[in-house]
Amino acid sequence: MSTTPEILHCSFCNRNAQEVANLIAGKGVYICDVCVQNSVEILKKNAPAAKLRTDVTSLPKPSQIKRQLDEHVIGQTEAKEVLAVSVYNHYKRIQSKNLVSSFDEVEIEKSNILLLGPTGTGKTLLAQTLARILDVPFAIADATTLTEAGYVGDDVESIIVNLLQNADHNVERAERGIIYVDEIDKLTRKSDSASITRDVSGEGVQQGLLKILEGTIAGIPPKGGRKHPEQALVYVNTKNVLFICGGAFEGLEKIIAKRMKPTTMGFTASTPATVEESMDMLLHVEPEDLMRFGFIPEFIGRLPVVTALHQLTDEAMLDILTGPKNALVKQYQKLLLLEGVELSFEQRALEAIVAKAQKRRTGARALRGVMEDVMNPIMYMLPDVVGIRKCVITEDVVTRKASPLLELSDQQKEAERPAKQRRSAER
Repeated sequence: MSTTPEILHCSFCNRNAQEVANLIAGKGVYICDVCVQNSVEILKKNAPAAKLRTDVTSLPKPSQIKRQLDEHVIGQTEAKEVLAVSVYNHYKRIQSKNLVSSFDEVEIEKSNILLLGPTGTGKTLLAQTLARILDVPFAIADATTLTEAGYVGDDVESIIVNLLQNADHNVERAERGIIYVDEIDKLTRKSDSASITRDVSGEGVQQGLLKILEGTIAGIPPKGGRKHPEQALVYVNTKNVLFICGGAFEGLEKIIAKRMKPTTMGFTASTPATVEESMDMLLHVEPEDLMRFGFIPEFIGRLPVVTALHQLTDEAMLDILTGPKNALVKQYQKLLLLEGVELSFEQRALEAIVAKAQKRRTGARALRGVMEDVMNPIMYMLPDVVGIRKCVITEDVVTRKASPLLELSDQQKEAERPAKQRRSAER
């Protein structure tokens, strides 16, 4: 007498085993792959959003923020202190909306930040490190690619797209993030006189950025690109997004010097004598100087906190090579340690690297280029040499591309001793 085999069913949706791809068995119950997938989607949808470190109790104090900046960026003490206070106040401002006080009628305005300073002084690194310290989304935008809406190039709202993507499309996190706009000095008006052609990448972009910097609800395509009428948009409020704008502002020091120093004629005319004196002029910048440089007054008003970064001295460049957590010397030491080789630099070799980097006049960025020139031939050769224990970089390696000093391991020294010497030693 034949018995019909029992057909198993999902305990949740009652689908039988023939209707689904997989049926997972438990103690007296079964669940199909369809229900498993649906459960995953429900869990994702109901998962609590990542908490933001914007409550006053968990927010690092300005002194703590500055100390953490010191671990990654050398020097620039004044700029770090200004940034630490501004960022702390910005996130306290956000938290204040949930507190009851006698100043409820007082609304604290957002204070976006403008960083002035030559290339390679750490403007981008400071902004990146701030976002890491505060655990908020961060995005970098290049002002040179921005144009007015309707022209070839990126719309000003594209910078919000990058922030939203870096926040994993979590709108709430994106609305409390930090955006660094680089090369902001390239948005100056191209001419003070009227022109037949529109200035779509200069003053036009300044006008377009005004509302975003101040705070507006921007409708953006979630995947980027240009807007079109049939496209679904994501709306992001930029009122609590902190904007940090940076640029080299070449030529601004001459405008400041002209304002500060009396105009004289002939050979006694006073101008900044050195690069260092020229850069120190940026510490005395006033809104009127930025207007003469080519920014419209409304744009300057959206960036109330202005601070300047110094030109890096030889001592600062030397500290950058060896001091921070991710110092270049430490990176190469770790790379060679993976080959079982200890890497060290003589002091005069480090000074020679700094001297070469200073000649390139691109700040700390030049250090990596010089280090690549020095280390690439060595890292090409070392994996083929057996038994190297230590590699020492001397000044001649940097200046004359000489070979580094290599020290063999004890085992390799023993292996390379002539056989007769080994036998006589054994006797």
